[in-house]
Amino acid sequence: MTRIQKTVFILVALVALVIGLTVYRVLNSERQIDPTQMLDAGIVILPQGRDVPKLTLTNQDGEPVQVDQLEGKWTLLFFGYTFCPDICPATLAELRQLRGQLPDEVREQLRPVLVSVDPARDTPEQLKQYLEFFGEGFVGLTGTLDDIQTLANGVGIPFIPGETSRENYTVDHSGNLVIIGPDGRQHGFIRAPLKVQKLSQQLPALLSRKK
Repeated sequence: MTRIQKTVFILVALVALVIGLTVYRVLNSERQIDPTQMLDAGIVILPQGRDVPKLTLTNQDGEPVQVDQLEGKWTLLFFGYTFCPDICPATLAELRQLRGQLPDEVREQLRPVLVSVDPARDTPEQLKQYLEFFGEGFVGLTGTLDDIQTLANGVGIPFIPGETSRENYTVDHSGNLVIIGPDGRQHGFIRAPLKVQKLSQQLPALLSRKK
């Protein structure tokens, strides 16, 4: 091999290396978490994961669910109720829209869960009928008021129970979502109102993490 051929070979190898590194960075940049963009999308990540209160609630099919064992997927907990006149139907509709904008493999990793803050009226049957309006994949949980308040306070989303003695009472609650990782621990929040477009761009990077 002549000196010119060696020089050309080295240059070609260097160019290939640079191109390879560039492609690698581009492909992986979509999965990098940018704290600034996350905050702009309303996503707040905790410095460390927090344990979720250990208690059992009942899903819309009447089956017991241990909340501290919501593992295997990323879970978005929303505290609301089926008789809510505004925040709840709007938030659930936005979650349905968000899920529709996510790639299939990302959507399959995401589990939206409505925890009722109105267990006096939200039976499993009521939850099931209500969630059917928002499509498949939504989970509803209900239980005793004490357990639900313990969970809400434990994940930093307190609410004020409604006056059940009044007709058509309402419940004061937050529109924020709780982020629970595949390890069953709380990893952050999504602030209300939901920014669907920005969330659809940022959630894939978050959900690509193992925990």
